[in-house]
Amino acid sequence: MKRKTKLILFSLGVFIILISAVLVGFKLMQPKFNDFSGIKFPSPPAREPIQNVNTDILYKEKEWTTNFTHDGAIIKTADWYYVFSTDYMVGAPPTPGIQIRKTKDLIHWEFVGRVFDHVSTEGLEWTKGNTFWAPAVIEMNNKFYLYYSVSEVGKRNSYIGMATSASIEGPWEDKGVVFKSQEGDNYTVNAIDPDIIFDKQGQPWMVYGSYFGGIFISKIDKNTGKLENPADEGTLIAQRKNMSFGIEGPEIMYNPDTDYYYLTVSYEWLEDTYNVRTARSKSITGPYFDYNEKDMVDSTDESFNTGTKLVGSYAFDNDNGWQGTGHNGLLEADGEYFLIHNARAVEDIYWSHLHVRKIVWTEDGWPVVSPERFAGETEQKVSEENIIGNWEHILLPRYDDSLQASKQIQLLKNGRIMDDEKSSWKLTGENLLKLSIYNPDAAPDSYSNSTYNLKVIPAWDWENWNGTLVFTGMDQDGTVLWGKKQLEK
Repeated sequence: MKRKTKLILFSLGVFIILISAVLVGFKLMQPKFNDFSGIKFPSPPAREPIQNVNTDILYKEKEWTTNFTHDGAIIKTADWYYVFSTDYMVGAPPTPGIQIRKTKDLIHWEFVGRVFDHVSTEGLEWTKGNTFWAPAVIEMNNKFYLYYSVSEVGKRNSYIGMATSASIEGPWEDKGVVFKSQEGDNYTVNAIDPDIIFDKQGQPWMVYGSYFGGIFISKIDKNTGKLENPADEGTLIAQRKNMSFGIEGPEIMYNPDTDYYYLTVSYEWLEDTYNVRTARSKSITGPYFDYNEKDMVDSTDESFNTGTKLVGSYAFDNDNGWQGTGHNGLLEADGEYFLIHNARAVEDIYWSHLHVRKIVWTEDGWPVVSPERFAGETEQKVSEENIIGNWEHILLPRYDDSLQASKQIQLLKNGRIMDDEKSSWKLTGENLLKLSIYNPDAAPDSYSNSTYNLKVIPAWDWENWNGTLVFTGMDQDGTVLWGKKQLEK
């Protein structure tokens, strides 16, 4: 009996060892979906996840941080970044006076106060508007210039004014009108949404306009900060078919590495389908062409298909998402580029936040932005092991401006994609990912595979509150794809 017992125990031990070996071998054969070796993620932007809607802070301005920011304009001076924005509030009439926020890191924002406490008599009499819209701010002649809009809703009775200050936080002195428009005048432009841009020779220009007539650019007198020719509305650089095709909120930036000027505008309606588009030109006065060589001045039925979409309404898993993602600002600081924009929480479409996104550049010189809000990330080298795992991805189609929900995709070893033999992925550079997605519904004369050239960067996952990798880039048609790696719990 003792011998038999020993034999049984020995056999059982061998069996356990074999099963353990099989399990260990099986585990070793499984892809490591959480392999982030070599990657440095940004720190959490707050101790706890930030609520998209928080009615507790409604009347506590010092706690507003990014809440109630609309039509922001951004500037860096010394060690601080400042955002000036439209008079905006949810649940109560906004207090007039152009809101001011500041930060040292583009992450942690504090509310500073307001410029003015009422619209000027001239602006009020011209427009009947009693709040400020869409400011812009620059530094010139050793002082700061603030440009602002006052407008009558739905009409061309609009006014762009200017103020100056020796300090970015004020006090500000109103210097009166820069340009104004009115129903029945001899102009085409609507005098709202100014942005001031310096060309590569240091000459300042004002780009402005909206639905009414399109977007114009006019030269600024560097000594006064006002138009060089006050009676001239300038040069038309972007226009859509009619009032049913929204266009507004222009900004321009210059990239010396590509020697292009990049125009950004916002299309559609600010509460839901708002989205940011871009085009570029070798000349600041245009013409501006998008990725598909379409002129941004297009009053035909095809004007819905102009502009390369950079940001649109979206929803990742574990979040209701954001819409009204438009009216952007642009910033270059120490060789880094950023885009800010409004974003309205799907839980309450009137609750608007400031979103800051890092811009990265495609190999052919186009800006694309991170799918996640900025948290201090930098571009880094990634490995194939870092890429393997489950991802969410969001396509930003040019033809559909509704909220786009994420879909799942699993990237496996050796460039394979789960359940899809006709699709593949490949690292082509330090943080360059080529993703080829088979499209079974493609028309016979179009691409059967959409090939996306993507930048992979570390980021903070605001929806799941952890560090992760994201990608952003375009396909051969200039359609942007966003992606985010899912952390396996």
